Amino acid sequence: MFCRGIRGAITVSANTKEAIIAASKELLQEMIKANEVEIDDVAGILFTTTSDIDAEFPAVAARELGWSHLALLCGHEMNVPGSLPHCLRVLMLFNTEKSSEEIVHVYLEGAQALRADTSKD
Repeated sequence: MFCRGIRGAITVSANTKEAIIAASKELLQEMIKANEVEIDDVAGILFTTTSDIDAEFPAVAARELGWSHLALLCGHEMNVPGSLPHCLRVLMLFNTEKSSEEIVHVYLEGAQALRADTSKD
């Protein structure tokens, strides 16, 4: 088995607890589904948000999904001028037999602009 990373991103509709939790859950569930990940195989999840998203920790969404024993970490993305605002990014590390080419990275909503080559419609 290898430890591989799945990247994902989604734009958040508003800087509210409800919007952050909803966007986080949507992204996490799509990442799990697209890559057929078993929760027991997840090594850890890193969440970052742009500095305009700070009303709640995105990791709360994982806890609400019942993922209470995972290593989770939240932080802010670099504040690069002209970068996509209201953006939540995730790096999920998991153990798998899949090759890196088989990993499906997930970009939803306005975050599709970040990686149009890997975005799902």
